[in-house]
Amino acid sequence: MPSDIEIAQAATMKRISKVALEKLGIAEEHLEPYGHYKAKVSLEYVDSLKQRTNGKLILVTAISPTPAGEGKTTTTVGLGDALNHIGKKAVICLREPSLGPVFGVKGGAAGGGYAQVVPMEDINLHFTGDFSAIALANNLLAALLDNHISHGNELGIDIRRIQWKRVVDMNDRALRDIVVSLGGTANGYPREDGFDIVVASEVMAIFCLSTSLEDLKNRLGNIVVAYTREGKPVRARDLNAHGAMTVLLKDALKPNLVQTLENNPAFIHGGPFANIAHGCNSVIATQTALKLADYVVTEAGFGADLGAEKFIDIKCRKSGLRPSATVIVATVRAMKYHGGVEVKEVNRENLTALEKGLVNLEQHVDNVQNVYGIPCVVSINRFTYDTPAELAMLESRMAKRGVPVVLATHWGDGGKGAAELARKVVGLCETKNNFSFVYQDKDSLWEKLNAIAKRVYRASEVTADAKVRNQIKKLQEDGYGNYPVCVAKTQYSFSTDAQLRGAPANHVLNVREVRLAAGAEFVVMICGDIMTMPGLPKVPAANRIDWIDGKVVGLF
Repeated sequence: MPSDIEIAQAATMKRISKVALEKLGIAEEHLEPYGHYKAKVSLEYVDSLKQRTNGKLILVTAISPTPAGEGKTTTTVGLGDALNHIGKKAVICLREPSLGPVFGVKGGAAGGGYAQVVPMEDINLHFTGDFSAIALANNLLAALLDNHISHGNELGIDIRRIQWKRVVDMNDRALRDIVVSLGGTANGYPREDGFDIVVASEVMAIFCLSTSLEDLKNRLGNIVVAYTREGKPVRARDLNAHGAMTVLLKDALKPNLVQTLENNPAFIHGGPFANIAHGCNSVIATQTALKLADYVVTEAGFGADLGAEKFIDIKCRKSGLRPSATVIVATVRAMKYHGGVEVKEVNRENLTALEKGLVNLEQHVDNVQNVYGIPCVVSINRFTYDTPAELAMLESRMAKRGVPVVLATHWGDGGKGAAELARKVVGLCETKNNFSFVYQDKDSLWEKLNAIAKRVYRASEVTADAKVRNQIKKLQEDGYGNYPVCVAKTQYSFSTDAQLRGAPANHVLNVREVRLAAGAEFVVMICGDIMTMPGLPKVPAANRIDWIDGKVVGLF
């Protein structure tokens, strides 16, 4: 079997203008090409679609991720191709990959096997420059903030209470905690600072929640960058930064259009961190796709406890989007890992471990069905190692919950390998939907946090020290209590301990830090040891990437 990049490089791509016209009816005049195979769709055209009826939205989520692999993005691409394969008009919506994971440990995020989006190398690397624009806008605000302080600090900013960090789209642990403005008075006032990765920037979250340039500008202006000595918030608009930031982002906000290996349309736009932010592609891309297709397949970051919850409680709440069906992706290998088997042993039949690990899938199913109220299907990325006995056990357990299980082979067979999944999803889209948020807008921030912790994570208690509790109370009193809560914690467990596999219950969720994202309009509750600037592993993926004989190699 050739590698992902070899498959992508062997693909016969169509000019993106042809894909846009034939599949979506978008005339070339509404596209801004970036070469022959990727383009941005003009905001004027996007605005012209508002009166059209929406198609059905399908959310792809997964069990808690494991080193054994699940294949959420691959399933999203495969399902989109499968829907087109069975005669439906479908589009997929994905996040743009961050260079941090691409050069770090996770690799690319363009799907895999014969369920990929192309041009794969471009998408995984610089693409259309959106992330660079977001980094520039973020760092312009940081520069204007320090410049204001250096030139007299008319706003009375307390340099001990600066909230805004610079960003770079790379995993670089050396930048987590630094000291800036050294070298004398001409360089400003020395202070402790640090960098985040671009996908953790509030600008990225704002970018993905904005519905127009006007909305983007207003949200950017609302960013709280620091506090005065009296404790009053200082916003980006107080520094007159939001106008220039909008100018830097005006082209980036236009949705990116590419294609799958089977020449079906795909929007890939935005990419907020799935922990520190909501982890979904842009609202503007999703809304555009829904006006252009009968079915839109999108994914949310990590498992259904993190990604799907934020998709529903933040993205859907803010945009009015409502999924008609949910696909929960899993592998037999991953469930055996949750049952206690180590990665090197997951290819061996082990019914005891599978039975133990199935609780992770069951809890995600329960959340989707009974907490979020959305009909769902379990899609199993099938491996040759999966045995009939293991598959029978899986299907039996899901049957007790009234949830269908589909074995999908899109990784090796493309769209036709997920045709059964596509038909099942089409049927689910017509069934009863009891869509529900986990909490209500009127609930306090503490009540919202408790609802997520207890209803979704199955925690018994939420704790925080006095300083954090006072911060939450102050945010509530300052008028931010109506904001959604964005919990940042490990993706590997329902708990805050990444080593607790399966479905741990009655654990304690401890909040160690609170961050206000006033422009994105949510409050981040940081739990456990989550970092906003990852580091590279001992052997980074970058070591395998090269340019040989006129081709990119080693990108997976």
